[in-house]
Amino acid sequence: MDTEQLSEQILDELSQKLKSGSKSAQEVARRIAKEVERICRKSNRIQNSGEVRSWQITLARHRLQKSLHYYKLGSRQGRVDLHAQLSSMVYRHVAHLHSRLSFQARYTLIEDFLQGFYIEVLRAFRREHEMPLTYTPRTQLELAEYMAFTEHYAKRRITLPGRYNQQLIVLRAQGFAQGQPPETLVDIEQAIEFPKGEDAEVQSRSYAAQQVREKMIAEMVDPAEAVLRDRVIAELIQYLESQGQSDCIDYLVLKLQDLAAPEIDEILGLSARQRDYLQQRFKYHVEKFARSGHWKLVHQWLGADLDQNLGMPLQQWDNFLGDLSEEQQQLLKLKRSGASDAEIAQEIKCTPKQVQKRWSALLEKAWQSRNTESQEK
Repeated sequence: MDTEQLSEQILDELSQKLKSGSKSAQEVARRIAKEVERICRKSNRIQNSGEVRSWQITLARHRLQKSLHYYKLGSRQGRVDLHAQLSSMVYRHVAHLHSRLSFQARYTLIEDFLQGFYIEVLRAFRREHEMPLTYTPRTQLELAEYMAFTEHYAKRRITLPGRYNQQLIVLRAQGFAQGQPPETLVDIEQAIEFPKGEDAEVQSRSYAAQQVREKMIAEMVDPAEAVLRDRVIAELIQYLESQGQSDCIDYLVLKLQDLAAPEIDEILGLSARQRDYLQQRFKYHVEKFARSGHWKLVHQWLGADLDQNLGMPLQQWDNFLGDLSEEQQQLLKLKRSGASDAEIAQEIKCTPKQVQKRWSALLEKAWQSRNTESQEK
């Protein structure tokens, strides 16, 4: 599917979702299409999958849904929601690890940091979409697109020498906490853009910039992987909402920001005992989510889908199959064929609900098999 076709499909879906027409809808659809085409072209995982068209549609809808999320919130609430999300991501990083700051002092630092970060994001938005230096979002849809881009940009994961894989906004906040002036920081965006001419000569003299560029090209997270992760998180939050577990959602959001247990206790106002209870309840719902109707998405993200033998090497898979009953082997075979729960129920003479329970038990057995193998190693 070329950019024009994809753009038209996005525009059609976007127009159906908007309450009223937007003069900027066509341009927003075009930018999403171009970005998706670029990602699919650069992703080895997508190129090797043989399903490039399917990935184009999946990635486009993911970006479209994110923009529509902010569009529905409106300009004011959208800003509040985005600002709160970014604040929680950098809360523990904008000051030195052992600094004893009050909440108000830390909040002031966060505000100072995010003001500069928003300016950086706008520059990146203009650059990546090849827009004029004077461009500013003006319509509600353009603003929603920019806020979605800001969230995505902040969450980009970068690996630097001697560091773990980390989100871009966290790296920026850590540099801010060290009190380094902006011009002394390694510009991560410049490091990946392969400058030409005199700029290239200047950067080539910087050993740090060379290291950053090489590491980013070698180890940057595949965009397809990031989309799967975001889909898992979004559907898990939706599941927790349906179960009335709002406190579990709060806990999940804070855990995703890599906050330590005492910091989570302080933010949520929990005692150690209350936190232990919340953790147990959270674990129960996550396991239920992973083994229920969402199992395929979760296992695809973990690299443990049915096509990958539920994440087991061949010998372990053969041993696992040997331990299954005849009915479990039949259930597995039907699942691999793509049969629905209703079709499977008819085949093995039970109800669709019993199919779900038996499949959940089989996934539990597979998890135990993988876990046992991991512990033995």
